Amino acid sequence: MQSENPIIADFVRLANSAAGTMAGMTREARENAREKLREAMGGMDYVTREEFETVKAMAQKAREQADALEAKLAALEAKLGK
Repeated sequence: MQSENPIIADFVRLANSAAGTMAGMTREARENAREKLREAMGGMDYVTREEFETVKAMAQKAREQADALEAKLAALEAKLGK
């Protein structure tokens, strides 16, 4: 049979309590950091890869149309003798 020393028992309870408190503080700090990061990232305007590719394709098409119109304009100007 073990003899229970009250000082050791109190120390064990204190250590268990401190460990629980530290775990809770760590969890809370982690959640606060995540929330701050979400707030910081939320204020920034990011686009998805799909949106980027769509806009890139639209810009390419617009560039091709502008080049075609420039060629037509040059041909018309040449026809008029400019």
